[in-house]
Amino acid sequence: MKSELIVDVQPGEVSIALLEDSRLVSLQKEGRNISYAVGDIYLAKVKKLMPGLNAAFVNVGYEKDAFLHYLDLGPNFATYAGLVNQTLDVKKKMPHIEKIARQPEIDKHGSITDLLAPGRELLVQIVKEPISSKGPRLTTEISFTGRNMVLIPFGEKVSVSQKISSSAEKVRLRKLIESIKPENFGVIIRTSAEGKKVQELMAEMRQLTKRWDDALAKARQSVAPALVYEEETRAVGVLRDVFNPSFESIHVNDADTFDRLRDYVGAILPEKSDIVKLYAEETPIFDHFGITRQIKSSFGKTVSFKSGAYIIIEHTEALHVIDVNSGNRARSSADQETNALDVNLRAAEEIARQLRLRDMGGIIVIDFIDMAKVEHRQKLFEYMRELMATDRARHNILPLSKFGLMQITRQRVRPDLEIETTEKCPSCMGKGEVMPSLLFTDTLREKLDYCINGLGQSNFVMYVHPYVEAYIKKGLFSSLYRTWRNELGRKFKIVADQSLAYLQYKVIGQNKQEIDLREEKDVSSSATKNKRKAKTRAKNDGDDASPSDSPAV
Repeated sequence: MKSELIVDVQPGEVSIALLEDSRLVSLQKEGRNISYAVGDIYLAKVKKLMPGLNAAFVNVGYEKDAFLHYLDLGPNFATYAGLVNQTLDVKKKMPHIEKIARQPEIDKHGSITDLLAPGRELLVQIVKEPISSKGPRLTTEISFTGRNMVLIPFGEKVSVSQKISSSAEKVRLRKLIESIKPENFGVIIRTSAEGKKVQELMAEMRQLTKRWDDALAKARQSVAPALVYEEETRAVGVLRDVFNPSFESIHVNDADTFDRLRDYVGAILPEKSDIVKLYAEETPIFDHFGITRQIKSSFGKTVSFKSGAYIIIEHTEALHVIDVNSGNRARSSADQETNALDVNLRAAEEIARQLRLRDMGGIIVIDFIDMAKVEHRQKLFEYMRELMATDRARHNILPLSKFGLMQITRQRVRPDLEIETTEKCPSCMGKGEVMPSLLFTDTLREKLDYCINGLGQSNFVMYVHPYVEAYIKKGLFSSLYRTWRNELGRKFKIVADQSLAYLQYKVIGQNKQEIDLREEKDVSSSATKNKRKAKTRAKNDGDDASPSDSPAV
């Protein structure tokens, strides 16, 4: 299977697409200035206790207080608390976790009021990003994730991934890690550590322990709430989790991100560092690799798949509901039961993809087409489990109920990815009236003139819908594009962008920032027009009033 990672870095956000055999299977979007991401560590302050919930609300600097449950304190909270208190006391020497005396584990049935009080400072880690109206979810069981292992301060166990099938390799890795790990650290050995040599594992262990030391040093100098450790960028984090030697290429359109990804791949697999490639073409990177088209067809309420069948996906606050429909599918057999099974199996493939693609978490209820035979229901259940086996998020699948419903729970650590596939008319902004399409090219010519002569821009790119771009460049010697370049100078290019609506355009300057081409007339004309319409309606309403409508004198 051919795996590719495509990274689109824009001024406001970073989009990461994972392709398997050129098919989009995962898409992640992240604002470039995002905070409170999973894995970040904060020096925080307890704001108030909630004994009824056995939890505390904690101030990490987010607009909503974060949530910390008693069970998320971890069994080694007493040992952790002693080190944190000593770290934050500047009068005492900086502590070393290897020399900290371990305290007894806390009672797992205890109360939050016995361990915390308002105003207390803690080191906490984000385990779930803010979702909807809720703040982040926290833990004091801090961990640092690497390519081959997860380092857990105050832990003591060495665990090995169950996906490593060889018993001999499990024993080798466990003995190796136990011999090199520092005191008072626990380790989870990841699947990618299989077959790794001791030098590589030792180097990663030193790197992870240094992150812990740096976080403590920064916490000592900070005032709560403050960020003391930030997880790697989402692009590097995704690569860390999904990268394997079968990756054929990683394309990125930003030089800084390119350097980070190449350094990361070079550190873990030097012979593969050349698969990271810098994309420097003017065509948007997602358009070039056919991702924009797949996004348009894969998101939205209705998603079609083979033979005319389709699924409808609805989102609520509590759960996600998916309805399977056969549509106008041409039936290959007169047997309704066989047709229902065939549609359900194909729907299961698309649903398993959609769960990863949209990162849907929580409870998912699927209404498959009813099947009477028990063996067909069992076959569908086993096929769904097989499809979901490659999903890295923790999940649980229940067999079909007697109503034909399948229930799935899937780990949710960040908001579901929702992309609006319907397009708002850029000319009328939803009002229902647009400028004559024939005059749109005149508007573009006017905007180019304003950009060059009014704003003094040069070497910029105007992006338009592919149909508009084809019309502008139609003709070998007499195209509008050639005429405009001759009249205004060769200071611009016009490039197609599939993500734009039909009469939409945008201009990106030489510094890769979008240029605002709205002139005063663009804003004021519509406002004046709306006011004029309102006055006309009010006048007509007054003229239409009959004498009987007037109040009696």
